[in-house]
Amino acid sequence: MHNPNDGLKHLLLDLNSYFASCEQELNPSLREKPIAVVPMLNVETTCCLAASYEAKAFGIKTGTLVKDAKQMCPGIIFIQARHEHYVYFHHQIINAVESCIPIAQVLSIDEMLCELTGSQKKIEIAVELSKKIKNTIRSKVGQCLRCSIGLSTNPFLAKVASDMKKPDGLTLILKKDLPELLYTLKLRDFPGIGPQMEKRINQFGIVSVKQLCQLTQAEMKKLWGGINGDRFYLWLQGEDISLPHSKSQSLGHQHVLEPKLRDRKSAYQVTQKLLIRAARRLRREGFYTKKISLHVRFADSYDSFDSYENLEETQDTLTLLHAITRLWEKLPQHKPFKVGVTLSNLIEEKYHQFSLFKTESRENLMQTIDKINDKFKDKVYFGALCDHNKTATTKIAFRRIPKMSEF
Repeated sequence: MHNPNDGLKHLLLDLNSYFASCEQELNPSLREKPIAVVPMLNVETTCCLAASYEAKAFGIKTGTLVKDAKQMCPGIIFIQARHEHYVYFHHQIINAVESCIPIAQVLSIDEMLCELTGSQKKIEIAVELSKKIKNTIRSKVGQCLRCSIGLSTNPFLAKVASDMKKPDGLTLILKKDLPELLYTLKLRDFPGIGPQMEKRINQFGIVSVKQLCQLTQAEMKKLWGGINGDRFYLWLQGEDISLPHSKSQSLGHQHVLEPKLRDRKSAYQVTQKLLIRAARRLRREGFYTKKISLHVRFADSYDSFDSYENLEETQDTLTLLHAITRLWEKLPQHKPFKVGVTLSNLIEEKYHQFSLFKTESRENLMQTIDKINDKFKDKVYFGALCDHNKTATTKIAFRRIPKMSEF
């Protein structure tokens, strides 16, 4: 007999080897072959963004260096990332899923969460719905686009379930199976437990999931050092405890420089371009910023450079460019390898305080330029950047999906 306490509430869909699967869908000659998607070709020190399951069989995964991947799988095929295609498929997949069930939250480019309602909470109906979603994606979007689906009583366990069987898995975690069903997992299989957190847990004498699940709520709170411990304890019990909604606190872009751009002048121009893109996002998403940060890693030093400047709240590109120039002047004399800019201390437009000493006309000009570029594919740009206008093109931030107009 169905136990109402085992009622499923959440369905999490995780697309398998997403970037690699998109490439195999676009190019049938790549199917059933070991491939890896990389940021740029012919650069040994870059890493794999995604690997097909044929490549994963050799131990290659996201983050594996190209030079190591070649040794692990001599026949591997490297494909330069084409993010505009991944965003296109992403939107097609959303349409396919929503023809079966509404999406409650898009978690990333390859993950989405759905809430089960009414009869969908019943095991047999939830399973059939999951199968329908899989078949709909294959028939409407592409045969190579497989996904693993996790069903459970809260989003945390639904995520854990989605990772338990790949590719093309379907896993249920019910309250009646807890916590024993989790004992075969590793600590790092839980979202929120990375290398540092695992080390902290080990220092408390906890080396297995079984030991973790046997902790009391008070012990779990002490282990995490606060309210996150309470949430983790309740999630492991199958309780549906939601996280408070948080608004974006920062936005930015970073870019690993191609070898030919690893000089100060070129790196500076790429940094300017990243900032211009971030400022455009700032306006698009309806924010002003009060802080700008510059981050630089070097090719010839283990040191890195981090500096920031506080600002009067702004969304004006020229104001931000002047600020990044001042930060750049403090940069040590090393060879840049990776550059990044971050805009933080964000304020929503509705709370923006108008300055008595500044005119809004330049910010209006920037918004006009944004509209032109949205319509005509970035035809308007700063003249000083014309030599590098095609560098540092839009990339996927896994937690933020760019709009097609950004490519």
